[in-house]
Amino acid sequence: MVSFYMMVIVVLYSSSSTGSFSSITLSHNLLSCLNHFTSTTSVKTAVAATDSSDTAEKETESNKKYHFVVANAKFMLDEEEHFQEQLFERARLFKERNLEQDFWLVIEPKFLDKFPNITKRLKRPAVALVSTNGTWIKFMKLRLDRVLLESFEAESLEEALAFNPVNLEFEKPDKWVAPYPKYEYGWWEPFLPPTTQKQQV
Repeated sequence: MVSFYMMVIVVLYSSSSTGSFSSITLSHNLLSCLNHFTSTTSVKTAVAATDSSDTAEKETESNKKYHFVVANAKFMLDEEEHFQEQLFERARLFKERNLEQDFWLVIEPKFLDKFPNITKRLKRPAVALVSTNGTWIKFMKLRLDRVLLESFEAESLEEALAFNPVNLEFEKPDKWVAPYPKYEYGWWEPFLPPTTQKQQV
């Protein structure tokens, strides 16, 4: 808009300095300025609209980010004394607030193939706690301690939670001395990916 007014001033000054100032000349020059300003503004508006549309489309097509902590199955499912409590408490909270579940346990997840630096440090089979909530996963990293933290992107939930089938077997301790009862085998099943739960039904 500032450029437009500057153009009008230049036109008026040029016309008056030549001594041929007239209403016809002024009208012609102003019309030219208006046409130029209108066409330029229209082009900029069209370009801006196109850029905005492209950005929205890219955001829609972008992959979703998943965060995880991972350790061997024995530690995650049979030894870590607070893990079961943490997951059931979070599930209860989500149910009370009518929130959609955003965390899962994945036994032998396929996405680990993308992380050779992690797999070489893991005893197998491995179990990952996966979530779209990066802040909570970082909290669980601090809570569980002996786990590895990473993230990845996937096009769908099914891809993110894909796994390699494996049978879990944990040796029972000869004597249980902890003040709380031993975890029941299979306590983790409600937190498995939906496809795994369907297969077990």
